[in-house]
Amino acid sequence: MKDVRANAKELMKGYCRVCPVCNGKACAGEVPGMGGLGTGSSFTANVEALTDYKLRMRLIHGVTTPNPTTEILGMPLSIPVLAAPIGGVSFNMGGKVTEEDYIASKLKACVANGIIGCTGDGVPPFIYEAGFAAIRAVEGKGIPFIKPWEDAELFDKLDQAAETGCSIFGMDIDAAGLVTLAKMGRPVTPKSPAKLKQIIDHVPGKFILKGIMCVDDAKAAVDAGASAIVVSNHGGRVLDHTPGTAHVLFDIAEAVGKDITVLVDGGVRTGADVLKMIALGADAVMIGRPFSIATVGGLEEGAGKYIQQLQTELTAAMVLTGCKSLADATPDILTDVLGQ
Repeated sequence: MKDVRANAKELMKGYCRVCPVCNGKACAGEVPGMGGLGTGSSFTANVEALTDYKLRMRLIHGVTTPNPTTEILGMPLSIPVLAAPIGGVSFNMGGKVTEEDYIASKLKACVANGIIGCTGDGVPPFIYEAGFAAIRAVEGKGIPFIKPWEDAELFDKLDQAAETGCSIFGMDIDAAGLVTLAKMGRPVTPKSPAKLKQIIDHVPGKFILKGIMCVDDAKAAVDAGASAIVVSNHGGRVLDHTPGTAHVLFDIAEAVGKDITVLVDGGVRTGADVLKMIALGADAVMIGRPFSIATVGGLEEGAGKYIQQLQTELTAAMVLTGCKSLADATPDILTDVLGQ
């Protein structure tokens, strides 16, 4: 991974510094790019929120070979991780790797290592076209995320997504108001409960709604018929001054976790971070920027090495907290910043 990261730092120069700690401080305001919007506080809040929770170390137990596998939405996962839908290599990551090679490599690495990758959407068209082609190449084992466009474009893209052979669809409703798209004259908008239900009823499969940051929206997603939500502030790239996702996850999971699959992203970097999010109520996590860095830096091999690193870190964290399976990862394995 050191070599992969070093190569990514060279290829992404001017767009991402590949910092030792990816916390959004050095890249604040760099949108387009890999930074957070405005002051960057929403990006840094994601990382800091996770840091607020500490793992309670326990070593007097019999757990030696924990099981980090799970299943969500009918998909078996070797670890509770999905590669988040990040695209736009040319204007966010430096363009030294093509969009096609980037997304195909990421999805192939995910399938080879027992997890699943998501594809993004955007302008120009080759972003989503490359994503759809990558999903077809892995026989439908990917999740296309479509932005909340106006009706004609939205439903057309959902229909194109269905032709890839995928069985799960997503919409990053947190992209509403995305500054990069607004500058291109391509508006994306919030959706009413009635419109959201119409969208969900349209897709021939399960539907993930990404961009939930409050209990009310989580309940609305359940009522509209979504199969899963992603607690997400879009990596801090759409609204400044939001809380970190780890700080809102528990209340959302408590409110709707019995009714819908709960995913989360934001600031997850290591296997220990994954375990914290599971303990706070997530069924699985999505990881964005680190996957992009690993893929740009080493294509399929780089993304695969990152997945393997996560598995090693997660397994170690489970041993050191006494978790035989992910079901044992409850809030009891956490303490807050005061050690309580």
